[in-house]
Amino acid sequence: MAFKMSVQKYSGKISEVEIGSGERAIKIGGENILPFYNFDGQQVNTQKIGVEMLDVYPENWTDEVKNLYKDVADDSVKWAKHIEENIEPDFICLRLEGADPNGLDKTPEECAELAKEIVSNISLPVVIAGCGNHEKDTKVFEKVAQAVDGYNCLFMSATEENYKGVGAAAGMAYNHKVGAESSVDINLAKQLNVLLTQLGVKQENIVMNVGCSAVGYGYEYVASTMDRIRLAALGQNDKTLQMPIITPVCFESWNVKESVASIEDEPAWGCKEARGISIEISTAASALAGGANAVVLRHPKSVETIKTLVSELA
Repeated sequence: MAFKMSVQKYSGKISEVEIGSGERAIKIGGENILPFYNFDGQQVNTQKIGVEMLDVYPENWTDEVKNLYKDVADDSVKWAKHIEENIEPDFICLRLEGADPNGLDKTPEECAELAKEIVSNISLPVVIAGCGNHEKDTKVFEKVAQAVDGYNCLFMSATEENYKGVGAAAGMAYNHKVGAESSVDINLAKQLNVLLTQLGVKQENIVMNVGCSAVGYGYEYVASTMDRIRLAALGQNDKTLQMPIITPVCFESWNVKESVASIEDEPAWGCKEARGISIEISTAASALAGGANAVVLRHPKSVETIKTLVSELA
């Protein structure tokens, strides 16, 4: 008797979100299967990989990663072009660290001017992340969203504290995409999605950032949250959770001890750069297997490895 594989059908479907404009625009989401379960259905859009860059010189990055960009990191436009031409990711994640009130405290106007210069000099889609100060990010995103009008950027992230300002400026006034950031909790993720849609942001303009941690640092909570979100979206047809997920892996993976401890402090651990790459790859692979439609990475070797993983499994 011939073998007949059983197929799992789901009533729910992840919404499809487009980021960027022109020929290099990308689409994430759109699937009604679990990650890489191509035997159950069609993977409409493959998982996308982005590379992080800053609006300032990356003083706090490890020397090994800083050296990769030493010739361009002083000029964010050159940095963006270098990433586009040499690493070839699906998108660039511009992190506006210089806006931090406890750092350089760059004005919203300065951030907007730089963001516009970057998006107008590259063809890759751009994801724009703030400095982490919710009040300052709201002011910055309002100006940046206006400056990059027409480029269809994703603004990451709108939180419970600032979703009104970010959602109104990025998602409604200028029709960009909005990243809904919650803290590794399915109920918080759902609540923020509801708040944004009630505000007037369209569901097809929302991408979830449900939180992340480096593997070995409580990642089981991230894994279980992603599982519950995807099963509720697909199996229970919960429309409030049917947004694609982006996971900024590098924000976490390059800050843990395994990535930053010198070989003098931990001689048994081996090469520091190799450790950081391994942590980033392991975390990214876990996020993609759990339901992330896009990940943000920092090291070119991590990008190369995860590209291969996605290509082989898609």
